[in-house]
Amino acid sequence: MSNKLYVGNLSFRVTSEDLEEYFAAAGAVDSANVVIDRETGRSRGFGFVEMSTEDEANAAIAQFNGQEYDGRNMVVNEARPREERGGNRSRGSYGGGNRGGYADSGDRW
Repeated sequence: MSNKLYVGNLSFRVTSEDLEEYFAAAGAVDSANVVIDRETGRSRGFGFVEMSTEDEANAAIAQFNGQEYDGRNMVVNEARPREERGGNRSRGSYGGGNRGGYADSGDRW
């Protein structure tokens, strides 16, 4: 197991500092990061916490998974390795804009 944890279902008010302080109750926190949307600058509702040891990571999962924090029940588990995304970021040959097919119902953009 890794020492890096995924923390999901966070309130949009929770900051990286809040997360670090909260998880310190389970052991030494090496880093805590709430993921921020690049366009809006707002939280995306999840983050990552890296604990100092595997035992502390396991303790954090046991202590915090499913627990209420700032009005929401957190999801805490081992972070999975980041998947490689290829270099082509297009969304298909239609550009991804009109997912329903034809815009014949008066919907015009």
